[in-house]
Amino acid sequence: MKKNISFLLILSVALAVSICISCKSTAPAPAPQPAPRPQVAQPAQTADEDKARADKARQRAMDFETPSYFPSEWEDAESQYNSASDAASYNAVAVVYDNLLQKALPLYAQAREDEIMAVREQLISSGFSNTFPQYLKKADDMALAAQAEYESEAGDYYRARDMAAEALSEYQTLLMGSKILTARKEIIDRGFTQYDPDNFQKADEVAQSALKAYEGGDRNGAVTNGEEALLRYNLVLGNGWIAYASDRKAAAEKERELALAERANVASRDTFRGAETFFNQAGELLAAENYKDAGLNYIEAEARYAISRKETEEKRIRAEEAIRIAEEKIEESSESASEAERIIEGGSK
Repeated sequence: MKKNISFLLILSVALAVSICISCKSTAPAPAPQPAPRPQVAQPAQTADEDKARADKARQRAMDFETPSYFPSEWEDAESQYNSASDAASYNAVAVVYDNLLQKALPLYAQAREDEIMAVREQLISSGFSNTFPQYLKKADDMALAAQAEYESEAGDYYRARDMAAEALSEYQTLLMGSKILTARKEIIDRGFTQYDPDNFQKADEVAQSALKAYEGGDRNGAVTNGEEALLRYNLVLGNGWIAYASDRKAAAEKERELALAERANVASRDTFRGAETFFNQAGELLAAENYKDAGLNYIEAEARYAISRKETEEKRIRAEEAIRIAEEKIEESSESASEAERIIEGGSK
C-alpha cells in the first residue's frame, strides 16, 4: 500500500515538473489586435463628396436656365454626369456645369432685364410716371442694384436673381396702379358713373386702401386691394359699355330713319351705304356681346347717317337754286320774247 502511494506521489511530482518545464519553454501567445480598416473606405467617401459637389453645380446651372440656353452642351454634360463613377469624373463634370453656368449667366441676366424693361415701357407710356415719379425711381433703383449684383465679379447670383424678381414685381405693381388710373379716367370721361355708381364708389375706396398699403411698404396688401379696385372699375366700364351701346344703337336707328325719310339712300348713296356697313357691324358686335366696339360702330354709323342727310339737304338746296335760276331765265326769255313781239307789231303799223 505504501509503495502504491509513493508511486503515485512520484508520478504526480514528475507530471507537475513536466508541465512547468513545458510552460517555460513555450512563448506566450500575443494578445489579439483589431483588424486594420479597409483602405477602400476613404476613396468611397471622397467620391460621395465629389458627387455632391457635381449635384450642386448641376442644380445651380438649372436654377439659371442653362439647359434652355445651351441645349446640346447641356445634353453632353448630362451624359457625362450619368456615366460618372469616381471622384475624378464627378470633379470633371462639376467643372463642366460651372463653365456652362458662367456662359448662361449673362443671357439669364439680359432676359430678366428685358422683362423689366418691357413692363417699365408700358408704365412710361401710360403716363403713370408723370403722376408718381417717386414710385418709378424706387423701382429703377431696385433694378439697377440687381444689375450691379449680376455684373459684380464677387456677386451672389442667387441674390441678384431675387433682387431682379423683386424689381420686376415692383414694376408690375405700379403697372397695375396705372391700369387703375386709366380705367377710372375712362369711366369719368365717358360719363359711365351713372350706370353703376355703387361699384364706382366702392372701387374708389379700395383703390385708396391699395395706395395706403403701398406707401406703408405692404406690397401684398397693395396688390390685393389694387386687384379688387381694378375689377370693380372694369365692372363699371363693362356695365357702362352695355348701356352706352344700347343708347348709341337707339340714336343710330333714329338717324337712319330720318335719312331714309329724306331719301338720303338715293341722293347720297355712297355715304349712306358706308353708314349701313358700320350699322350692320355694330349689330354683329352687339350680338357677340362686344359692347364697347358695338357702341363705337353705332356712333360711326350715326355720324355717317347724319352726313348723308346733310349732303342730301345740300344737294336739294343746290337743285332748288338751279331750278329757280332756270325759271328766272325762262321768265326773262319770255319777257324778252314778248317785248320783241311788241316791237315787231309796233313796227309793222
